[in-house]
Order: sequence, then structure tokens, then C-alpha cells
Amino acid sequence: QVQLVESGGGLVQAGGSLRLSCAASERTFSNYAMGWFRQAPGKDREFVAAITWNGGSTYYADSVKGRFTISRDNAKNTVYLQMNSLKPEDTAVYYCAAEAPGSKSYDYWGQGTQVTVSS
Repeated sequence: QVQLVESGGGLVQAGGSLRLSCAASERTFSNYAMGWFRQAPGKDREFVAAITWNGGSTYYADSVKGRFTISRDNAKNTVYLQMNSLKPEDTAVYYCAAEAPGSKSYDYWGQGTQVTVSS
């Protein structure tokens, strides 16, 4: 069982930046692909970004491409989401998720961290 704990959310003005962190309990964290998702009030959860187990490939939703950067530090069992040029429409609860080796879906989820961007 992998436990994921997000941190770094908060209130920021439009145009500002935040860095989210997601710490994993699993000692084999480096085997897992990781992703970030978000859910705004009244909307479905949506994909934001993902990174392969070794950080060799990254993927982004079109809405955040060029503004957000996903990265990971396997020595610290942590994945990050650097968010720049934030917009009010980025306001949501952000979740990190882990995809186990061989899995075709995200198997473990964190509890989420709130990001609020004021205009």
C-alpha cells in the first residue's frame, strides 16, 4: 500500500507561482509512474501532468503546458509540480497519484491539496 501526502497548496494571486510536493511512503517509489490531477468545484477530476518512473518522459494537459513542470526526486520519494503564471481557472484541489509497475491505471491517490488563485 502506497501512501501519498501532498503539500504546498495555498492562496496566490493570478500570475504567481506555487510548488506542490507529493511524498510517497513506498520504498520502491522509483518504480512508479506518477501523475497530478485536479478537481474544481462542480467539475470532474482532470489530468494535469505525469512523469515516468525515471523522469525520462513527462506529459501535460494542454491547459497547463508551458506553465507547469512536473519533476521527481527518487532519492526523496517525492514528486513535484511547479506551477507558474497561475490563472484563476487553475483553482482546484490537486491530487497526486501513483501507477504501479504493469498497471494501466493510477492505483494510489493522495488526499489532495487546495490551490486557490485570486484574480
